Amino acid sequence: MISSLSKSAFLAAASLGLAACSAFDFFGDKPEDSLPGDRIAILVEQSALKPDEQDSPVEILLPAPTSNPEWPQAGGYANHAMHHIKVGDGVSRVWTASVGAGSDEEKRLNSQPILANGRLYAMDAETRVSAFDARSGQRQWSVELTPKEERGEGHIGGGLAYDGGRVFVTTGFAEVLALDAANGQVQWRRNIGEPMRAAPTARGNRVFVVTLTNQLLALSAVTGETLWSYSAIEETTNLLGAASPAVEAGVVVAAFSSGELVAFRVENGRELWSDSLTVARRASSIATLGAIRGRPVIDRGIVLAISNSGLMVAVDLRSGRRIWEREIASVESPWVAGEYVFVLSSNAELAAVGRRNGRIHWVTALPLWEDPEDREGRINWTAPILAGDRLIVAGSTGEALAVSPYTGQILGAEEMPDKVSVPPIVANGTIYFLSDDGDLVAYR
Repeated sequence: MISSLSKSAFLAAASLGLAACSAFDFFGDKPEDSLPGDRIAILVEQSALKPDEQDSPVEILLPAPTSNPEWPQAGGYANHAMHHIKVGDGVSRVWTASVGAGSDEEKRLNSQPILANGRLYAMDAETRVSAFDARSGQRQWSVELTPKEERGEGHIGGGLAYDGGRVFVTTGFAEVLALDAANGQVQWRRNIGEPMRAAPTARGNRVFVVTLTNQLLALSAVTGETLWSYSAIEETTNLLGAASPAVEAGVVVAAFSSGELVAFRVENGRELWSDSLTVARRASSIATLGAIRGRPVIDRGIVLAISNSGLMVAVDLRSGRRIWEREIASVESPWVAGEYVFVLSSNAELAAVGRRNGRIHWVTALPLWEDPEDREGRINWTAPILAGDRLIVAGSTGEALAVSPYTGQILGAEEMPDKVSVPPIVANGTIYFLSDDGDLVAYR
């Protein structure tokens, strides 16, 4: 947690002081009720990104929030473009349920929950998949998927996707499975020879998976057989986690730990174009890793992607031509809404970027250290999601923050049951958080 002194200063600066487990008006006052005076970054010394100078102030306009009944894939839908999701102004915690084992020194809970047909599906840190009633949180079924010979061993799992009545699972045991979404029964099980740390993407009777060695496979959703495959450059050192492919308009875009971004025809795997998001001469050893861990987004003919080594790009889906690029590093997925893209940099800077031109409109520095004075206790934040005129991020402090998408002002906070490493999801006006201790928490 943040030290008492620094946390108190942070809460005061953000005008918080909200009670946990109560109705909290969706993490604070409405965006138009902004505080008087100039907005100052919480940690000025950490900021590297700066808003671009513009001839006249730009008023950020976003599409009106719309309801989404489902969140069937990691990142929302198969294209990962969710825009502006509708929720109520005043929400409160309505239920909490345990998904099973949480993160510890040997296991990592890194799979985002998914929701389809009124059921919420989640995978714990020991590869147990459970289904819950999305309204009440009541568990409906649960299935253990760890091979018997691997039980008791530490590992990092993949993730979940739903399509056509099946829940598809990728695991750290090199297996892809299809479960009956109604009862959890295994319909097929396929060992592909390489572990996976990214959730699958399922669409049109195909399941797309990326392995730890940068293999992309297109599998039949009905049988699990390989339809086509592609091998990217293998990396000996990788970041924790990986990016799920994005699918839209007959094209699948895959991102790899090598920094490669490649587009293929869905039906036959024919390569359409490729790009590299690596940047040379980075200052730190971690930044030299060119990995793309955040999911690429396909939105209205544009592919948006960002790498750890420091390059964010917008690429034409059909031709592969770069529309713009910015030197921004991140391991989190960008979020597109209307003509803006919201991104969390590796330096804990939340920024609003123009979708068409890459202009940076505002930058807000989030807390980066639990002890800022001694720069100890690095704080990790999840990728932003946009719901009800709020950008929501959660973090290793055990708190979730709400930030105005129009100004970058921090509006409020809510205490979580534990640290949070995966972004929340939103469906049917409900926000679902999965904390590192395995608690699934619903706010409505």
